Amino acid sequence: MSRSFPHRSAAAATAALALLALTACAAPAGGPSTNAAAGDPVEGGTLVYLEHQPHTTLYPPSAGFYPNGGIVNNVFDRLVWQDPETLELKPWIATDWEVNADATEYTFNLRDGVTFSDGSDLNAEVVAKNFDLYGLGDAERGLTVSEAINNYERSEVVDDDTVTFHFSAPAPGFLQATSTNNSGLLSESTLDFTLEQFAPGNSAEVIGSGPFTITAEEIGATLTLTARDDYDWAPPDRAHQGRAYLDAVQINVTPEDSVRIGALLSGQADYVRYVEAQDEAQVEGAGFTIYAPQTNGVNNALSLRFRDGILSDIRVRQALTAGIDRQEVVDTIYSEKYPLATSVLSQGALGYVDTAEAFAYDPDKAEQLLDEAGWTVGSDGIREKDGEPLTLVVNEAGPQPRSFEALTLISQQLKKLGVDLQILKADAGTAAEAIRDADQVQINHSMVARADLDVIKSQFFSQNRNALLNLDYDDQSIGDPKLEELLQAVASEPDADARIADSQAVQQYLAEQAYVIPLFEEPQVYGTATNVQGVTFESVARPSFYEVWLSD
Repeated sequence: MSRSFPHRSAAAATAALALLALTACAAPAGGPSTNAAAGDPVEGGTLVYLEHQPHTTLYPPSAGFYPNGGIVNNVFDRLVWQDPETLELKPWIATDWEVNADATEYTFNLRDGVTFSDGSDLNAEVVAKNFDLYGLGDAERGLTVSEAINNYERSEVVDDDTVTFHFSAPAPGFLQATSTNNSGLLSESTLDFTLEQFAPGNSAEVIGSGPFTITAEEIGATLTLTARDDYDWAPPDRAHQGRAYLDAVQINVTPEDSVRIGALLSGQADYVRYVEAQDEAQVEGAGFTIYAPQTNGVNNALSLRFRDGILSDIRVRQALTAGIDRQEVVDTIYSEKYPLATSVLSQGALGYVDTAEAFAYDPDKAEQLLDEAGWTVGSDGIREKDGEPLTLVVNEAGPQPRSFEALTLISQQLKKLGVDLQILKADAGTAAEAIRDADQVQINHSMVARADLDVIKSQFFSQNRNALLNLDYDDQSIGDPKLEELLQAVASEPDADARIADSQAVQQYLAEQAYVIPLFEEPQVYGTATNVQGVTFESVARPSFYEVWLSD
C-alpha cells in the first residue's frame, strides 16, 4: 500500500543487526495488512525505528538534516503548529498572536502549565531567551543565527505568559518560522550550552518540553526516546491529546540499505526512513506500507556557480540545462514518488510558479550553444577552449537519495556533448570545505525543505546557504546584486500577495539566468510494518511519533 501526501497551496551493518535483535522483541512487526481500520489506539510498546544516518546536532537552527529533525520534532515543542495538510498556522504553545501591519512586531500569548522535562516552567522569559539566541546567534559559543529568522532585533517580556518580538525591518516569515524545527523550544539551562554540548554524546542533557525525552544514547548507533507521562499540551488541532501512545522509540542507525529493508520485512524493525526507489516494490510487494510525504521547498537541483570562469558564460549554463535529460534521470534512478521538477520550488511549495519550459531537454540546442561559446570537441571527445578542457566538478549530496547514481547518469549524458563532469564524493575528507569553494566545486547538488516562501532565500541568499556562491567567501563580494535584492524582497515584504509575486520573480529569474537545474521534487520515503498505526509527519516530512501506536 502506498501513501503519498501532496500538500495543497556510522554504524556498521553487523552492529545494526545485533541491535535489532536486542530490540525487536519489544514491538514485533505484524503480518501484511493495511494501516487503516486497526481499531482504537492502544498505549504501550517500543517502536524500533531505523535511521539511515546518525544525527549531528540538536541545536535547533542547525537541525535541518533529517536525522536531526527526526529527533528534534519529537523532543521540542514550538510556539505555533503548521498543519501538514493545509499548511495553515495554528496554536500550540502560543494560544494566539498579533502581528502589526508591517510585520515588525509579533506578540504571542502562551499556554499555562507547560513545563520542560526537567520540571522548569515554559514561560515568556524562556521563550524570549530562545528567540534572542535563534535570532541573534552567539558566535563565541559557535551558535549560528537561524536561517528561518530575518531582521530580528530583540524580545520583550510583557508578563509571565506574553512575549513580543521586535524586528528592524518587515519579517513576514517569522510566524511560520516559529512552527519549524529550527525554532524548537529549549529549557533555560540548555540555552546556555555551547555548540559542542548539542553534539552527539550529550543528547540526553538537551532538554525540551515535547512528548518525548532522550534517555539513552550510543554515539552513531542508537538513541532512545521515552514518552513523558505528564505531557498534555499538544496542538489543539491534533487528533490525539495527552501522553504519547508509545512508551518509547528506539532509533537505530542502519546505513546499509539491504540491512534496513531486510530488518523491516523480517519483523526486526517497525519503521524505517530512506526506502530507496529500487526497494519500494519489494516493500510494497510484501504488503508493507510506504509513505512518501513531500518536502515542499527548494527542489533537488543542481546550482550552477555562475562566478566560475566556465559557468560565467550563460550559454554554457543554458547548454548544461538543455543537455541534461531530467526525465531519464527520474525514470532510471527513481520512481513515480519523485515527480519531475517544473520549477526551482516544489509544486506543493507556497509561491510556486511553473518555469518548466526553461529546463526542456534539447541536446541539439546544447551543442549549438557550446559551439557558439567557443568550446570545440577535442581528440578525446571533451570540448576545450584556449587549451582548457570543459571540465566541471559537482558534489555528491550525501543526505539526498541516490545522489551519486543520479550524478553518474548526468555525467554520462553530458559527456555525449563533450562536457567532462566529475563527481566529488560526499565522504571525501575535504568535501565540506570544497563545496564552499567555486574553484573546487562548480555545481552544487542540494535541496532545502521548508513550507514557507522564505525557503528560496534560505537556499540562495548570500548570508544563508549561498548555494550559488553569489557571495565570494574570500573577498566578500557579491556577483549578482539583483538576485540578492530579489531574495531580500521575499523575506521583507509584509503584503502576502506581493510576497508571493516576489517569490515567483526569483523563480523566473533563476530560470532565465540558467542558474539552477531542478531535477525532481524530493520526498522522504518511509516504510512501516503493518502493526504501525497513526503515522504522521510535520509539514516538511519529518516523522512525528506522538500519535503512532502499535496494534496487536
